[in-house]
Amino acid sequence: MIVGRDRTALLRSFFDRPVLEVAPELLGKHLLRTTEQGPMVLRITEVEAYNGSQDPGSHAYRGRTERNSSMFGPPGHAYVYFTYGMWHCLNLVCGAEGVASGLLLRGGEVLEGAELARGNRPKARSDHELAKGPARLATALSVDRRLNGTDVCPSRTPAPLHAHDGDPVPARSIRRGPRTGVGGEGAARPWRFWIDGDPTVSPYRPHQPRKRRSR
Repeated sequence: MIVGRDRTALLRSFFDRPVLEVAPELLGKHLLRTTEQGPMVLRITEVEAYNGSQDPGSHAYRGRTERNSSMFGPPGHAYVYFTYGMWHCLNLVCGAEGVASGLLLRGGEVLEGAELARGNRPKARSDHELAKGPARLATALSVDRRLNGTDVCPSRTPAPLHAHDGDPVPARSIRRGPRTGVGGEGAARPWRFWIDGDPTVSPYRPHQPRKRRSR
C-alpha cells in the first residue's frame, strides 16, 4: 500500500471558515507527514481553537510578530512554534487571511508509520501515547520550525504535510471544554474539542501560574 494514495485531500475552502466552525469538523481527519525516512499518517482526535485578536489566549492577540506571522494566513497552512525552550507544537491556520486564527493539534492516533513515530518517541509507553499531547504529537511526526508556513493543501504530492479527509465523527461523540493551560480572560472559553473516550486524547490541566523564585 502506498500511503496517501486514494485519499481525499482537504481543500483550502475547508480551512477558510471561522475557526470554531472548523474545529469539530477537523476531528477524525488525517494528516499525512512525509519524511526522508518514510510517511506517517495521523488521525486527529483533539484540537484547541485560537482566535487571533479576539482571543487573549492566542499568540496573535497583541498583533503580528515574526514568530506568529504564519497565523495570519493564508488558511490551510501550518503554524509551528517552539515553547519552553524544548518543544514544538503544530497548528493549522483557519479563517480568512489576516484573521490569525488556528487550531492547535493536541492529540492524534498514528494510523500508519507507527514504527517511525516510535523511533521519534522512544519513551512512549504505548502507541496511544505517541501523539497524546501537542508536544508529543509534533515530536512523533518530526515537526519543527522548518515546517512553519507549510501549505497543507498543496496541489501536488508528495508534500511534507498534507491534510486529508477521514471517517466522520458523530456529533454525539464530540466533546468541548476549556483549553488546557490557558489562564486570564481566555481561561473559561470552551474552545477545546475532542473525541469522547478516545485513548489518544490528552488529559485536561488548568492553568497554573508560575511561582516567582524567592531571592
